[in-house]
Amino acid sequence: MTIQQVDVLLVGGGVMSATLGTLLKRLDPSLTMAMVERLDHVAHESTDGWNNAGTGHAGYCELNYTPQGDNGVEINRALTINANFEISLQLWTTLVGDGGLPEPSNFINTTPHLSFVWGEDNVAFLRERFEKLSAHHLFKDMEFSDDPAVLSEWMPLVMEGRDPSEKVAATRVHYGSDVDFGSLTRNLVEQLKQSENFELILNHEVDSFKKLGSDDEGLGWHVELEDRSGGPCREIEAKFVFLGAGGGALPLLQASGIPEADGYGGFPVSGQWLVCKDPEIVKQHHAKVYGKAAIGAPPMSVPHLDTRIINGEPALLFGPFAGFTMRFLKKGSKLDLLKSVSPSNLLPMMSVGINNMDLTKYLINEVRQSHGERVASLRDYFPSCKDEDWTLAQAGQRVQIIKKDAEGKGKLEFGTELVACKDGSIAALLGASPGASVAAQAMIEVLETCFAEKMEQGWGEELKKLIPSYGQSLVENGELLAEVRTKTLSTLKLG
Repeated sequence: MTIQQVDVLLVGGGVMSATLGTLLKRLDPSLTMAMVERLDHVAHESTDGWNNAGTGHAGYCELNYTPQGDNGVEINRALTINANFEISLQLWTTLVGDGGLPEPSNFINTTPHLSFVWGEDNVAFLRERFEKLSAHHLFKDMEFSDDPAVLSEWMPLVMEGRDPSEKVAATRVHYGSDVDFGSLTRNLVEQLKQSENFELILNHEVDSFKKLGSDDEGLGWHVELEDRSGGPCREIEAKFVFLGAGGGALPLLQASGIPEADGYGGFPVSGQWLVCKDPEIVKQHHAKVYGKAAIGAPPMSVPHLDTRIINGEPALLFGPFAGFTMRFLKKGSKLDLLKSVSPSNLLPMMSVGINNMDLTKYLINEVRQSHGERVASLRDYFPSCKDEDWTLAQAGQRVQIIKKDAEGKGKLEFGTELVACKDGSIAALLGASPGASVAAQAMIEVLETCFAEKMEQGWGEELKKLIPSYGQSLVENGELLAEVRTKTLSTLKLG
């Protein structure tokens, strides 16, 4: 059997692998590269438009990014997420400008981002959040109102039929966005396929890994691929392997056997949406309206009523309704969770399970809800909605990170994390939120971690041509932010 030789093997056909592949091809077009996807087309798991919120997560509307701390509302995480989303916008702007991506409306559309709350305490929280965020240059365009008349202009469906005595408030950033990450990814992969030294391998999944040479030699990996359609197996030797397989990244990382993977586990969470495609209703709402999560809910279960444009088709989505699952992928196995348990992560996973029983009960109760109960939750955001206008759709799977804490037990993480071996020959991205929105920044971390020498020898300067703010802080540099944001909003037609 012939062993294929490549410089880079991308495992998973989602937005992370597509973004990393795009960056690497721009930095060194001579690199030989293969992308392997277990399904029959790319962007069909978490990246698919129906499997995620589609929110350009910039911290504008997501209240879980600004928790209430001992000193009031904390905004640092929102600042970081906003700056990281600007990195993605810059990359997409460059690619649109040079033909690497199509007309922006194919994958991104202006959709105002609103936070909406009711009740005296929540209104006070939102006002403090607005005051702190809007004082920073990243959020200077944020608006606040507790005037029902203004809110009716911003979000008529949300205000129609609402008790006029109820105290309500909202913030808005008018150039928020809805992103079809599935369309974005398919376009990026199509561009990669134009290169003669790139191959897309569909209907295959990684069967085994074997490190070439000693741990310190950095010679790469021998990877065996199983053909899911019954054909012969394939063998690839890759100098660098990236595991960007969403929920499937953890089992692959464990299979690699690198010591850096020890102690990591996964907590899978499923999701569902209420969907409305009635054009008479859809045209009355043009925003992403986020509220506060229920007590005990995971961060990705913050309720929101969204305008969506997926594959060019407008719709309204409400949710997500989280649920407990044993699968790591939407098209995965019910044994995924059990198979991920190992001697190194058994204690952390048991610890998390014991300490998060309330979360588990919450997720199970979410799954048991009737259609009427789900629509009743929707009425907090759309008081006059009717049960028959909404149908239930399955969202994608998310696998939250479980890792060892200082005591060797376990803690549940709700962000994303890069795990790489010390010689930089393999890396995996674990976790979920804010996920796809910060793909560019996440993949820059891969470059800096696994290609540090090349970054110092010229890749860093080339990266600035793709992402003009690279190497500088948008959190600290207001003038730079104004410069790059003006261009991104104009080029991507988000003004």
